[in-house]
Amino acid sequence: MKWTKQIIYAVTVISTLVYLIWRLFFTLPFGAPFWVLIFAILLLLSEIISNFTAFILIWNKQQVVHMDKPIVTDDEFPDIDVLIATHNEHPDLLAKTVNACTYMKYPDKSKVHIYISDDMNRPEIRELAKKYHVNYMGIVDNKDAKAGNYNYTLARTHSRLVATFDADMIPYSGFLMETVPYFIQNEKEAEMDPDDRPKNWKPLGLVQTPQSFYNADIFQYNLFSENSIPNEQDYFSREVNVLNNAHGSAIYTGSNTVISRQSIKDAGGFPTDTITEDFELSVRINAQGYKNISTVKPMASGLTPSDFKSVMKQRVRWARGVIQSVYNMKIPFNPDLSFQQKLVYMNSYLYWWSFFRRFLYIFAPILFALFKIRVVDANFWILLIIWAPSYFLVQMVLRHITGNIRTQRWGEIQETVFAPYLVVPVFLESLGVKARTFKVTNKDATTSKKDILYVLPYLILWILVFVSVVKFNYGKFGSEIMYGSVITFWLMMSLINLSFAVLLCLGRPIFRKTERFATVTSVTVTDSLGRAFDLKTDNLSEGGLSFVSDEPLYFPKNRILSFQVKTNLYTANVSGTVVRVFETRKGWTYGVALKRFDNPRDYNEYLQIIHDGFNRYLPQKRDDWETALDDLLENFDQRFNKKKVDRMPTNEFPMVNVNKTVSVDNQEFTLTIFNFETLTLASTSFNKLPESISFNYNGVTFNLSAVSGNVADKRDYKVTNLLELINEPKFHEVMRKWGEK
Repeated sequence: MKWTKQIIYAVTVISTLVYLIWRLFFTLPFGAPFWVLIFAILLLLSEIISNFTAFILIWNKQQVVHMDKPIVTDDEFPDIDVLIATHNEHPDLLAKTVNACTYMKYPDKSKVHIYISDDMNRPEIRELAKKYHVNYMGIVDNKDAKAGNYNYTLARTHSRLVATFDADMIPYSGFLMETVPYFIQNEKEAEMDPDDRPKNWKPLGLVQTPQSFYNADIFQYNLFSENSIPNEQDYFSREVNVLNNAHGSAIYTGSNTVISRQSIKDAGGFPTDTITEDFELSVRINAQGYKNISTVKPMASGLTPSDFKSVMKQRVRWARGVIQSVYNMKIPFNPDLSFQQKLVYMNSYLYWWSFFRRFLYIFAPILFALFKIRVVDANFWILLIIWAPSYFLVQMVLRHITGNIRTQRWGEIQETVFAPYLVVPVFLESLGVKARTFKVTNKDATTSKKDILYVLPYLILWILVFVSVVKFNYGKFGSEIMYGSVITFWLMMSLINLSFAVLLCLGRPIFRKTERFATVTSVTVTDSLGRAFDLKTDNLSEGGLSFVSDEPLYFPKNRILSFQVKTNLYTANVSGTVVRVFETRKGWTYGVALKRFDNPRDYNEYLQIIHDGFNRYLPQKRDDWETALDDLLENFDQRFNKKKVDRMPTNEFPMVNVNKTVSVDNQEFTLTIFNFETLTLASTSFNKLPESISFNYNGVTFNLSAVSGNVADKRDYKVTNLLELINEPKFHEVMRKWGEK
């Protein structure tokens, strides 16, 4: 099959080159007004760059080699400094990262030196460091942002390896065991005879693990797609950056990374003349003769910003920083970088121009549809014959290269969303107009009614495109529609992308204060009556948990329950009250609101149970069966379907639909709803239901006392002998039968 792919790749490249050559020599409207010609040239350049970046991906896919984690012995693991950078993050957020760092596995934990690098010198963070028995480095009057923060700590530490984490990035316990072996193996190879070393050997500068997040990003959440598409950043972290391994030029993304101290020193420390010190450090390390690699498996998870404004500010900072670093390092002309490495870094630079390209792609068909302005001067049939094979082959190849993380359609949607707010900053930074200040990305959702104004650029463009579709196709029939199909195709693609952008900006209410994790593990539930049940959790969060039982269980209202949550690595004792019970396909699910933790160790262990691993509620690959159109229809249904849905009430006890018949004193009754404290009876005749009643069901005696009057031959009764029943084995057998599917 490999040779088949090679042929497809070759045909794709050849057909695209033919198309671009044809576009260059035969489609530019030289007789048009000057501004139209400029637009046409920019559109052509955009197509060339777009295909160029696609070719780089194809080329990297062909070059990349699989990396296996080296096998090393425990005594070979060196000392390592773990640096956690913080600026103004809340201590509770930082505590989760610090706690996780203390739980990272290592053969000799005394070799792991953890430092909180605080560039605001806050007393509360100093106390946090004492609480977790880690080192504290506080800076006064830091003027070099995160780079200055790290440089300050590096000057006062000594281990030959350095791990870096952002304040909100929580490492998994296996992080060091997954990353450090690459350095150990590389150092062994350094001591070999040069003839015995692997081909093209270089010293290892850094090992980057993917950026991963435990909450849904704005594309997943606002577009009701948290179950069908991965995080928007996964494509770069788990696909593009891994492909960069082919040239030893994986890009440092600022966190979840282990770096050689010597490589940082040789690079001149963390660069302070850019607002993306991570990207530039990657370049500097490569320029010093080191290689950088990225692994595939996420080994830490953090918070991604969940409001539109914060996401845009983050991307503007990234865009400006990459442009600054490209200029600082003079990447296209840097003699210390290989040709391949220059392509990798210039590809990152060109990415930030894709948003300007997206505007050109949107406006080109609008100009023709509304104003008959041709920016591509071509005969329909020639266009179809030359353009269509190239376009669809490139789409097919990119679908293969991007694997199961992102489709080309979602890539275009994301470009459309970012375009209006990135074009101007990219232009300004390219002209040397720099941002005045550096700001840490806000990870708390802070929304207001004014945020709806962010929708205006997309709404205006949507209206323009919609009017263009209607005007261009109105009154056309048969062959006329066919001849205009290419214009209509591009207009419809833009309309779909802009529809998603509008819906994203409309937002979606956020109800949960803490994220839920799909964690299934053992839990022992002990109630105030002294009973204990060995069950399984369904999900966990920092403020609550839910557990599942095969049979409906009774827990007295508002009574504190004790829970021992246990995994293979951790045990936490927590307490809380049941706030909701409902029936699912798994069984009877109990939602619990947790109380404050009295024991710090239990809190730390509970945090590890939650955060030591990827949040399985969020997908790591896209749903192959769900298309963008499916997601669009789902959005319209979720937002605009006004049909009232009957919702189940929030019950604090299981509501068991019994539907069993019993006979008492020659009168038949139907047992309808049972919630332990009450049982509803329905008479099968028109006789009045008694004030009290006692009956035996499968060896279990129920004593009932009426708590309501007759209503349509139904009556609610209190179970007066409940406390006796719940300790009888036969009662639990009855509950299992009543509660089974």
